[in-house]
Amino acid sequence: MLDDGRAPGEIPLSEIEAILEGRHTNPFAVLGLHKLGDGFRARCFIPGAEAVTALSLTGTELGELTCRHEAGYFEGLVSATQLQPIRYRARRGDDEWAVTDPYSFGPVLGPMDDYLLREGSHLRLFDKMGAHPLKHEGVEGFHFAVWAPNARRVSVVGDFNNWDGRRHVMRLRTDTGIWEIFAPDISAGSAYKFEIVGKDGKTQPLKADPYARRAEMRPKTASVTAPELAQKWDDEAHREHWEKSDHRRQPISIYEVHAGSWRKKADGSFLSWDELASELIPYCDDMGFTHIEFLPITEHPYDPSWGYQTTGLYAPTARFGEPEGFARFVNGCHKVGIGVILDWVPAHFPVDAHGLRFFDGTALYEHEDPRQGFHPDWNTAIYNFGRVEVLSYLINNALYWAEKFHLDGLRVDAVASMLYLDYSRKEGEWVPNEYGGRENLESVRFLQKMNTHSYAAHPGVMTIAEESTSWPKVSSPVHEGGLGFGFKWNMGFMHDTLSYLQREPVHRKHHHHELTFGLVYAYSENFVLPLSHDEVVHGKGSLIAKMAGDDWQKFANLRAYYGFMWGYPGKKLLFMGQEFAQWSEWSEERALDWNLLAYHPHEGIRRLVRDLNFCYRSKPALHARDCEGEGFQWLIADDAENSVYAWLRMAPGEKPVAVITNFTPVYRENYRVPLPNEGRWREILNTDAEIYGGSGKGNGGRVQAVNAGGSISAEVTLPPLATIMLELEQA
Repeated sequence: MLDDGRAPGEIPLSEIEAILEGRHTNPFAVLGLHKLGDGFRARCFIPGAEAVTALSLTGTELGELTCRHEAGYFEGLVSATQLQPIRYRARRGDDEWAVTDPYSFGPVLGPMDDYLLREGSHLRLFDKMGAHPLKHEGVEGFHFAVWAPNARRVSVVGDFNNWDGRRHVMRLRTDTGIWEIFAPDISAGSAYKFEIVGKDGKTQPLKADPYARRAEMRPKTASVTAPELAQKWDDEAHREHWEKSDHRRQPISIYEVHAGSWRKKADGSFLSWDELASELIPYCDDMGFTHIEFLPITEHPYDPSWGYQTTGLYAPTARFGEPEGFARFVNGCHKVGIGVILDWVPAHFPVDAHGLRFFDGTALYEHEDPRQGFHPDWNTAIYNFGRVEVLSYLINNALYWAEKFHLDGLRVDAVASMLYLDYSRKEGEWVPNEYGGRENLESVRFLQKMNTHSYAAHPGVMTIAEESTSWPKVSSPVHEGGLGFGFKWNMGFMHDTLSYLQREPVHRKHHHHELTFGLVYAYSENFVLPLSHDEVVHGKGSLIAKMAGDDWQKFANLRAYYGFMWGYPGKKLLFMGQEFAQWSEWSEERALDWNLLAYHPHEGIRRLVRDLNFCYRSKPALHARDCEGEGFQWLIADDAENSVYAWLRMAPGEKPVAVITNFTPVYRENYRVPLPNEGRWREILNTDAEIYGGSGKGNGGRVQAVNAGGSISAEVTLPPLATIMLELEQA
């Protein structure tokens, strides 16, 4: 016996109390199986137990342990022959249960993980961090890993341990600040969080797992253990097509969707992913859209944020079911040739207590200085792009969606707010970069690195920047000094065209330049033309409501606008509901007004968008040089008096298409349009057709271009408030 009455190998009462009170920062040094001289000693903490027997994994009894504290602390010599995982048979009265000792297992992560993470080159963190099912040293369970370098103690708590932070205190990997533990016998579907004690000794609010692959349904906020995604993919042809294609020369027409309000069940609840697949995929296929772009579907606590304030970047939201459902949805899209794009938000994160803010009691994912780490516009925190671990967290997330869910692309939200240190800030409210400038150089490096790794690992994906300023080379390669995005939203097109179309036609001649100016910069980037959700919320009204004139003119204006846009250089994006001219402003609280399709003007708009999509896709002249100046030529750019615009779309070896728009309600006959070739030009689209709800004016299907006086032109009928497209039929 020792002087204090302990047997050799027994730990002091002070250490036992530290474990029982949750103050011990390294229980692995105490609990579990430990070699002592020529023998082995087992120590465990099992609350509620009155007696404990140590067992091998095969069930062989290794010895009876002595209770040294009535709270459930036991220890004693056992007949083990080597360090090995062990189990305990715990008893209380007539109750008996088995516990596999988490402290008898070795670590799962290795030195190579530490090295790559410290270097910032670990591109498989989504397989290492968070919670993953694992058979470790012969036992099934879950491995948990979380980054909290400034914490004094980190525990995983959940259904499996009665949310008791003393039961699964994690092992600190001192080189990286990652805490890990293998928790045996835990099954998929268990709710969990991390209990973190800061360096000041204060316990933080329970934190959701930053790398969680599944989460509880709001208002609950716990993470959920999930099996590795199992999906039989049937999309080889789809993925091979995009891997081999130059996206700039492919037809891309995107249907932007808020999954929670496209349609709803009769009781107002959400459709599941499988229910969405059965309705949304056939609809988009029939409408001719090439891609569906979802507003963020990562886990978020607040519905009116539309997902843009996410607390779970790796978890498809529980609103629509399990992650496997989303994988089935993507697979279903790919089987019919529809790509899936996810709105992605690396610019900021919400300050909910269970989220990333002050994760380990310090400003870990964000900057500590609010001039750098807080967004005044959105009441959110800004990622610290200068930290290697934060960059790895975000870059791995971009790779995760492409690899695990086969996503076709990411549309990156709020890029402008990332690029400028003074974004939405007054003088003195921001910190200049190392050169005294306003450019966020750390953010630039992050975006370049994210794009580089994304395209290297997944050549078929595309990244799209929502960037509203004139930052140069957003969609140029990184090796040429660009940010490396595949495309950029053309916000100027959206603002200029909508401004123009809200004006009464009689005034449009004074603003003719608003629609010609865009061609000055149309090829400075690879553009997507967006008519997005941002234009139909917060009092802005719907697109049809923005149009000038009476109801007939509103519909005619919108039809002409869509024809103008689908004939204009750039890829297309249209937010849901605008394809059938929904009158009401969009709200995430209700489904779209599908009943409007019973009315001819609305059904006519839907049919027009469908025909525009298929026309755009089937005519290379309209898409193959969307991003190259050689595919565009003005035919009429200066007829401000009549508010007429005409241009030619071209592609090598393909028939050219002339696009002509009359933005006044005046019916014009014998309007002369210069054309590059003599012969018949077929009218392949007319937004004034009766089938679309128009007046039925047109050219009887074709016009004849003739050479008169050395110039080729055709006399064309221009319907009121309409766009027509003419394709060279025969020379």
